[in-house]
Amino acid sequence: MRSGTFQKQLSGELAFSAFIPKNLPIEIKFDSKLNDLLSKADLALGRLDGIAETLPEVDYFIFMYARKEATLSSQIEGTQATFSELLKAESNLSDLESNNDVDEIINYINSMNYGIKRLNEFPLSLPLIKEIHKELLVGVRGEHKNPGEFRKSQNWVGGSSINTATYIPPPVYDMMQSLNNLEKFMHEKSPLPVLIKTALIHSQFESIHPFLDGNGRVGRLLITFYLIHREVLKKPLLYLSEYFKKHKQLYYDNLNNIRYKDDIESWIKFFLEGVKETSDNAVKSIRSILELKKNDKEIISKNFVRQDNALKLFNHLFTSPYISVKTVEKVCRIKNPSAIKLVQKFVDIGILVEQTGKKRNKRFVFERYMKLF
Repeated sequence: MRSGTFQKQLSGELAFSAFIPKNLPIEIKFDSKLNDLLSKADLALGRLDGIAETLPEVDYFIFMYARKEATLSSQIEGTQATFSELLKAESNLSDLESNNDVDEIINYINSMNYGIKRLNEFPLSLPLIKEIHKELLVGVRGEHKNPGEFRKSQNWVGGSSINTATYIPPPVYDMMQSLNNLEKFMHEKSPLPVLIKTALIHSQFESIHPFLDGNGRVGRLLITFYLIHREVLKKPLLYLSEYFKKHKQLYYDNLNNIRYKDDIESWIKFFLEGVKETSDNAVKSIRSILELKKNDKEIISKNFVRQDNALKLFNHLFTSPYISVKTVEKVCRIKNPSAIKLVQKFVDIGILVEQTGKKRNKRFVFERYMKLF
């Protein structure tokens, strides 16, 4: 098989077969559909990257989009917290005293930001991947599973034991060989198009499964990191977890079919379809944000003689769409009566919606903006 081989480990009742990935690059069978998808994905990603260069509002999108990605990537692994719960927690407006699932998502955001910052000063490498993994698991579920360290024991995916597993990654020695090859592949010059290399890097990392926990999340982060490393993206604009979650079974099936059926091309086609769909949706969202901002600014200018505090609050809503009166006091540096009046005016002109229905401790949301995500 091009992708790798299953090799028997141990003997007797303890015997199992682990998958040993072949070194990258591997032969890809190009056909007309794959070439067409590659062309469309390249064009869509190019349009998205072009928008990043010209619009200052793209930073609002990145801020929110990164949080949505963190939520969805964590949900793929079983985390239950929602996008809105994350945003409320970040604004200190959560209904819960503590939420371990939200903490996991916040760690994902921290890992993402850490990785992007480190890429400015450090190459995409195995040490950096370990650093990102440590950020991901610090202080949350999985913190006792050697954060920042490659595994030193055999692991498996699915099933309650290695004998009932749906997939068994390579043993430690072979794992390290495969990781070293993956690092080399990320940096070597290759005739393979960047998006196809990215698809192979993700699938190979998932096959290697080098950590005791957090492999899926780190593997999905690698997609964005590699595209930034290769300067295909100037800003972190492409996140595929929404697409992967929407087609979760197909996502897993395509990865497994590489190992069990040597079907690499179906995975690459699935990946390229995701790049195109996600890029197109991101461009639409950015344009919708621009339109919303323009229209609501006009509403503010018609309804406020003095606009300073109104614009301060309005701009704040794009990175923190859930607010309370106390939030407005801090953001605008105004006293409680003025904050109440300002928030009520935003409700009256249709920018904010009150969520609780209570007379005290009210919470408001920039609802039309949230619907864009």
